[in-house]
Amino acid sequence: MAELGKKQRRSVFVCHNCGYESGKWLGRCPGCGEWDSLREERVVPASSVALGGGGAPVPLALAPDGDEVRLATGLEELDRVLGGGIVPGSVVLIGGEPGIGKSTLLLHLLAAVAGEERKVLYISGEESAGQIKMRARRLGAIREQQFLATENEVAHIIAMACAMRPSLVAVDSIQTLVCGDLPSTPGSVSQVRESAYRLLGMAKKEGIPVVLVGHVTKDGAIAGPKVLEHMVDTVLYFEGDRSHAFRILRTVKNRFGSTNEIGVFEMKGEGLVQVRNPSEIFLAERPLNEPGSVVLPSVEGTRPILVEVQALVSPTNLGTARRTAIGADQQRLSLLCAVLEKKGGLDLYGHDIFLNIAGGIRIEEPALDLGMICALASSLLERPIPPTTVVCGEVGLAGEVRAVGQVDVRIREAQRLGFTRFVLPAGNRDRLTWTPDIELLPVAGIPELLRRLFP
Repeated sequence: MAELGKKQRRSVFVCHNCGYESGKWLGRCPGCGEWDSLREERVVPASSVALGGGGAPVPLALAPDGDEVRLATGLEELDRVLGGGIVPGSVVLIGGEPGIGKSTLLLHLLAAVAGEERKVLYISGEESAGQIKMRARRLGAIREQQFLATENEVAHIIAMACAMRPSLVAVDSIQTLVCGDLPSTPGSVSQVRESAYRLLGMAKKEGIPVVLVGHVTKDGAIAGPKVLEHMVDTVLYFEGDRSHAFRILRTVKNRFGSTNEIGVFEMKGEGLVQVRNPSEIFLAERPLNEPGSVVLPSVEGTRPILVEVQALVSPTNLGTARRTAIGADQQRLSLLCAVLEKKGGLDLYGHDIFLNIAGGIRIEEPALDLGMICALASSLLERPIPPTTVVCGEVGLAGEVRAVGQVDVRIREAQRLGFTRFVLPAGNRDRLTWTPDIELLPVAGIPELLRRLFP
């Protein structure tokens, strides 16, 4: 019996940075590379979450219809990334760097949802009630039906939510919660996983939506076990540089809507302010007729956004030229430099190259390729691209310009903001079923692009 008890109390070593588990202690985590991050924890079986009443399986056609009624938050940018609002019984996880504005966003959300017939509950495990009220007063986010509790015991939180029956529960943050029947410390992998399981069970059973705030690691991923992101219904990342005023709320996972949607906010003295027309904001300070600057019509989810792509190409004073990209993939920049040299005949070998997406936004779609190529060539040749021109397209290793998606949306956004010329892949021009009120400049390869832009 003693030996059986020892087996039941088996321990593992868990990385508190990424959640990697090992049967023995290691100085460096194989999962994330962090040193001295593995801590010993006792293995505790995870709780099971009952989502239904059990019983025999039924045909899908005869299953109950899903509830399409969503809780509109009143914040258009947040509703956009959620797919139209918060679904009853759903669990939303918001991650972001410290100080980026997660708690501020929660207060704005709760103030917008709270009404005469709608109560909201804010659970804080990090700050005192006085601190939260002071910030809420500054933001103008105090409502009569807004309730606050400083609590980190999951059982007490679930009891409060079931007794109050609020329209929304917000927890800041999941890493501060504890389950009293577990021996591990707050923030440990077992505590985070078990706390999320129990809150998920409460949300599904009672139909109360829950918003969780999660800390992130130094690599930008949500801290704790990866299963945390798999359990919840929606995962949002709050992005942006604290030195910039703009914040991007990006959808990474959404069971009730599309992914890769973004909402744009601006941090001001009164808190987060929605930016309903981000294209005009991102282009407001764009220099005109300057080499190395071009406008890209990007699409994030279903939203078109016009951003400025800047490049600076200058002779290097070092033995090895530098390649630096901000807001874009640095490996992609090196690849496009090689394509521009090989297929475009431009000499970039002895030049330092710096590329930046203005406004602090990050673009990852392939349509950015042609914008990077044009900005690099413009800076190297010291020849500006006309300020009324926009470009987009994917570039292959053979120097071909490939078609991109949603070009109709990009053209309409460029027209709306007064641009008169659109450089696009030839494949997209052939697929258009309408004639836009803008000059189209289709290109099939890099040599043709350079001839037509820099005659």
